[in-house]
Amino acid sequence: MAAAGGGSSRRAWVVDVERTLDEADASVEVSRWQRHCIYRVPACIKDLKPKAYRPQVVSLGPFHHGDPELLPMEEHKRRALQHLLRRAKKSLEEFVAAVEKVADQMESAYMDLGDRWRGEEGRERFLEMMIVDGCFLLEVMRAAGLDGRNTGDYAPNDPIFSHHGVLYMVPYIRRDMLMLENQLPLLLLQKLVAVETAKPPNDDVINRMVLRFMSPTSRLPPAGSNLGLHPLDVRRRSMLYGPYQDSPRARDIVPETDIIRSALELYEAGIRFRKSNTDSLHNIRFRHGVLTMPAVSVDDSTEYMFLNMMAFERLHVGAGNDVTAYIFFMDNIIDSAKDVALLSTSGIIQNAVGSDKAVAQLFNSISKDVVLEPDSDLDAVHREVNAYCRKPWNLWRANLIHTYFRSPWAFMSLAAAVFLLVMTVMQTVYTVLPYYQQDQASSSSPVAPAPM
Repeated sequence: MAAAGGGSSRRAWVVDVERTLDEADASVEVSRWQRHCIYRVPACIKDLKPKAYRPQVVSLGPFHHGDPELLPMEEHKRRALQHLLRRAKKSLEEFVAAVEKVADQMESAYMDLGDRWRGEEGRERFLEMMIVDGCFLLEVMRAAGLDGRNTGDYAPNDPIFSHHGVLYMVPYIRRDMLMLENQLPLLLLQKLVAVETAKPPNDDVINRMVLRFMSPTSRLPPAGSNLGLHPLDVRRRSMLYGPYQDSPRARDIVPETDIIRSALELYEAGIRFRKSNTDSLHNIRFRHGVLTMPAVSVDDSTEYMFLNMMAFERLHVGAGNDVTAYIFFMDNIIDSAKDVALLSTSGIIQNAVGSDKAVAQLFNSISKDVVLEPDSDLDAVHREVNAYCRKPWNLWRANLIHTYFRSPWAFMSLAAAVFLLVMTVMQTVYTVLPYYQQDQASSSSPVAPAPM
């Protein structure tokens, strides 16, 4: 009898699945996923803000290579390669040989690379693209004057590498370097610099060079730090150092389901805000009614930076949830422009985008659909803040301060009322006291004996 569904032969797909069951190796799967660090952002994330994940002026790496709107920068990439080769006095073959040795590692850094870059012909195309893009990135960072190297061989009216280009074009390139889909492995830059200088640079040199370009004011990574995965990873790690608050008392507080209140509500409950002495997102502390937080500068690239960092945390296993937890925390305490104004007064928000309302909308929009890890490290702060707000004495004290100590006139009115109350009490005491003393004297004087 024929097998149901068409024929006595076994189905091909069943045979394939059963064959792969025998060939499956858990260690191979682990090593496969472990190499990925640059991802295409899924539509479920990207659709909320498509522009935030797409480069505007330059493609770096394979995912956006060849995009029509980015093609004008290809000419400048080639010029950068020629300038670097002339200055280094090294042949292009030397660079190709060095990069080819790590080609497998760089290919595996990109998840879902695509068939275009595979095979013998695809490998050559991949090497060409990586070398051209890597040399361009090195030249851009040097044109900004951040590593001390001379790039004065460009024309003074060069649209990218002149002073004018650094002022007007490089900020767009810097912003494109924040896109998760537009990353280059830092291993590539390390190999290129090693050939150029004939001296392999250590991991610190590459990390610091990239970070000085990405954010000149950021804290440089400590000596001995491992080589970053890519520029976005280095920028993210520069914002995450030092321990979180670890309060034994906070661990004893029963977790609540309510979210933290807005900044204005916390202020009304007696909590004060203070800028921390570091820019680490870990440095959020709550002590004795004071919530200490790092200052954050909000400009045109802030939204792109945070969205791509959160996408990286969501897609890269082991990256942690630190930036996402911070954004969720900020979304909770910022509900309106008044909250932004309060935090700006404390120096916590440095507004470079315009209105306070625009900043509030920014934090409220980028926190949509965020996924938090259970027992986030910010939970200790969350619990202590909520426990403080629930104590009646703190609410009464805050109400007293807000009502009577906000202005000199209110304080003077309170002082006058207290003074009048004291004077009234004293007057009453002085009026009643003589009668009380006379009554006491009468009751204590001896009674004269009756006459016989």
